[in-house]
Amino acid sequence: MFSPEIEAKIEATIAKYPKKRSALLPLLHIVQNEQNKITEEAIKYIADRLDLMPVEVYEVATFYSMYFLDTIGKYHIQLCRTISCMLCGSEEIKDHLQKRLGIKPGQVSPDGRFRLSEVECLGSCCTAPAMQLNFDYHENLTPEKIDKILEALP
Repeated sequence: MFSPEIEAKIEATIAKYPKKRSALLPLLHIVQNEQNKITEEAIKYIADRLDLMPVEVYEVATFYSMYFLDTIGKYHIQLCRTISCMLCGSEEIKDHLQKRLGIKPGQVSPDGRFRLSEVECLGSCCTAPAMQLNFDYHENLTPEKIDKILEALP
């Protein structure tokens, strides 16, 4: 189902754990990073590799907010929506992102580059408003700072 490199990565990940089931979260990350989402075929594949039922993999994949069954986009923007960020201007940041990207939270841009999500606390209350862009945190956001971040992306 995957390239030999990804298969090797999956095999090495499973080998790290005394119980294969414990590799579930890392395998979901590997598959999602490879396919830009977690497909039904991938769920069945992971279940087979870990001696689980597909529904067990599905339950985990749908429980955590870091996994997606639909396309993520090349860049996943997760904007904090909790009270500290709201008080410091996250609504203005959300409005700016929506206008700039032409999408609302939960959507992927037509070119597939961006997915915008609102998430619970990113743990950056003292430097609010904050967002996570893929695995990088950005704090003290302003519309101008957002524009610089987006313009610097390849």
